[in-house]
Amino acid sequence: MDNAYIIDTLFALFAMTLIIFMVPGFAMLEAGLVRTKNVTSVLTVNVMIYVIASTAFITIGYNLAFGDSNFTSFSPWAFMMFQMAFVGKAINIMSGGVGERAKLLPLTLFTLIMGAFIYPSVVNVNWGSDWIKDTMFDLHMVDLAGSTVIHSTGGWALLAAILILGPRKGRYNKEHINVIPASNIPLVVLGAMLLWIGWFGFNGGSVGTIATKEAADSVAKTIFNTNTAGLLGALAAGIAIYIRYRLFDITMILNGALGGLVAVTAGPHLYSTAGAMIVGAVGGVLVVLAVPMFDKIKIDDPVGALSVHLINGIWGTLAVGIFASNPAEGITLFEQIKGIVIVGVFVFTISFIAIYIINLFIKFRATDDEQLQGLDINECGVESYPEFRTNI
Repeated sequence: MDNAYIIDTLFALFAMTLIIFMVPGFAMLEAGLVRTKNVTSVLTVNVMIYVIASTAFITIGYNLAFGDSNFTSFSPWAFMMFQMAFVGKAINIMSGGVGERAKLLPLTLFTLIMGAFIYPSVVNVNWGSDWIKDTMFDLHMVDLAGSTVIHSTGGWALLAAILILGPRKGRYNKEHINVIPASNIPLVVLGAMLLWIGWFGFNGGSVGTIATKEAADSVAKTIFNTNTAGLLGALAAGIAIYIRYRLFDITMILNGALGGLVAVTAGPHLYSTAGAMIVGAVGGVLVVLAVPMFDKIKIDDPVGALSVHLINGIWGTLAVGIFASNPAEGITLFEQIKGIVIVGVFVFTISFIAIYIINLFIKFRATDDEQLQGLDINECGVESYPEFRTNI
């Protein structure tokens, strides 16, 4: 008994550490995709999200998410740390999508609301066992590590924010879409690969135990299918982008990989290898299709977060009902759709109201002049690349 307790505690702490590596992953990815005049701002936002969201979750959100549930298979401290590692990811998804025009203070206030209330409420309904789950919803959605609970939650909050903030200055005009190129492709690659590695703890750790042969096999299968979906997401996105534009766009290939990883997150423990390959490949193609779709309707998302996380969070949750449906175990497409709708309506509505109210008192959007000069100077007073400063 003690050996299993120790092994599972160590496993949870190791998985938590891998998930925390996703903090610099998001930071590097976003820093590489925005212009040099906004890099320090992006990095500051990512650090503050980790600090504030984690603190809000530990002090308020954890109890809302899990109540007085008693987890005895491994250390409760390790369980709390593992769950804390997740919370910032939902908000990191949002931070990149509002990059280059969202101000730090109001975004930080929303981070507090997300970490203390919105995200924990979604967790309670899906993974928790307290009053919200037991008395308000009869929800049986299967979502092992959060295609909906984390990725779609962040995506719905991001959509609400973009609708309120609007696009970056100069991004769209009546005739065409102005391309704003990434500033540092090596950082994009580094960030995406850190996220990919972190996903092994994200999904593998969500199995919960590794102390028996059966549990170890389940963890290994989960990580294997997670990686496989990422590989096929990158491959499918690369093929799709070449067919469409005759170019190998590394940013789209990497976002395709992340799309595959998001998609498989709901059920990597349930799929065959072929199933994981299909789920990941569809995820990669969806990214390639969704990025220009959002631009066409003037939804400005600098890092493609909506395409990666919202679209593939939905697809990944549906995929469980398609490829792993088992009515005897309560896994049905209807339950998956029901979970998507409940979470989507709740998160989008509460996020829109919260951001709208914050925006009434503290303007969420940087002014046109501040955007032109760059948020590094106006928000942080420190430039990442002062020798390359430009007013373009």
